[in-house]
Amino acid sequence: MNKLEGKVAIVTGATSGIGLATAKKYLEEGAKVVLTGRSQEKLDTLKDELSGEYLLIKAEASSIKDSQALVEKTIEAFGNIDVLFLNAGVFRLEGINELTEEIYDEVYDINVKGPLFTVKTASEYLNEGASIIFNTSIVNVKGFAGMAAYASSKAALRSLTRTLAAEFGPKGIRVNAIAPGPIDTPIYGKHNVPQENVDQMASGLPSMVSLGRFGTAEEIASTALFLASSDGSYITGAEIPVDGGLAQV
Repeated sequence: MNKLEGKVAIVTGATSGIGLATAKKYLEEGAKVVLTGRSQEKLDTLKDELSGEYLLIKAEASSIKDSQALVEKTIEAFGNIDVLFLNAGVFRLEGINELTEEIYDEVYDINVKGPLFTVKTASEYLNEGASIIFNTSIVNVKGFAGMAAYASSKAALRSLTRTLAAEFGPKGIRVNAIAPGPIDTPIYGKHNVPQENVDQMASGLPSMVSLGRFGTAEEIASTALFLASSDGSYITGAEIPVDGGLAQV
């Protein structure tokens, strides 16, 4: 039997990379999946890639209004919610002298406020035994120059994982996080990060990783499946690093 047979899952930021790989994995395992993205055009192109029962919803990760509409449409289509993978995020790379209030607000609105209020909106519709999963990062425990806003936003998500695990535990709802290391994903090429900065960072990372390579979106998806399914039934408040050993060795 498929591990998510009959379950309803929401995956935010699902038009590429980790989100898309996870949504496909959930569909393969029998879930009804709601995929979100900020671009309707990108969402529309997914129709040729997906099979199973799914819903495509345009939603801006930082918008509480969009989160409310997302949950309403999910409930209308599928009933209650069993899995909530808060994957949507923004990556920024600036030194402290280049950091602005606008950049800080953008990062925290998308990476912290959006996921938190999506959970708040969805909370009354979560089935007993539901699984909430945040996408954090190993940069919340390992310092990298130029990531003041990004890394601290991921540390905030790690803190929320613990807090919400305590709050939802009595309801039988698990809250965990996945902390990716360097993953081959389009996020590094987005959001106004100069390409030379990305190239410089990417060239040095494999030598710092115990396994000597970038990870894949599918490797994160496999961990997201584990946490979403009954395989992870006694795990809550945890953060699982999927980083090739970067922050562990």
